[in-house]
Amino acid sequence: MTKTEFEATLKPTRFIDSDSPVAAAFVEEHAGTGEPIERAVRLYLAVRDRIRYDFFAFELTPEVFVGSNALQADAGVCIPKAVALATAARAAGIPARIGFADVKNHLASPRILALMETDLFRWHAFTEMHLEGRWVKATPAFDAELCRRFGVVPLAFDGRSDSVFHEFTSGGARHMEYVMQRGSFDDVPYDTLATDLQAYYPRLLEAMAADRATRTRA
Repeated sequence: MTKTEFEATLKPTRFIDSDSPVAAAFVEEHAGTGEPIERAVRLYLAVRDRIRYDFFAFELTPEVFVGSNALQADAGVCIPKAVALATAARAAGIPARIGFADVKNHLASPRILALMETDLFRWHAFTEMHLEGRWVKATPAFDAELCRRFGVVPLAFDGRSDSVFHEFTSGGARHMEYVMQRGSFDDVPYDTLATDLQAYYPRLLEAMAADRATRTRA
């Protein structure tokens, strides 16, 4: 990575709006003081547990993927939560980018799998932060309360080792399997991502929209 490429992981972008007042306030509240690695861990935990994971909260409007919006959301899924962490990290002066992979989630509900018509989750997202001279992966998607309900140990992050979904649950059942790495990006590749998800999961996206409409009416 060249110096220019590295510097890009510190700059605000269309989606990783690390220069926003929201990002600054989140860092002020949660990062604390100390070394970058200590601040990164605190930011990871804040994003993981303060933003509840809700699969049916997902929608493909661009605003959902903007970091400052994700940081203020009550709930989200892996992509906006990964963007939220990258946004907070850059606001704290920590180089950060977004990584994507296709995964199989062996704990997905029968309803979700039926709507997806596959067990392959495309464009699963995580955050990469540059700490102590190397890039490390952090996956803040599943909050601690959700993990407790499903018998999954919440993912810890120490800033030194990659933190990705555990292969097995605490009870030994198969959980998450990484099938293909899509690479790392300085900003969300929104157009490609949205086109791909619309092509592969039309029934799922329609069901999510209906679910959100029902909640709004309630």
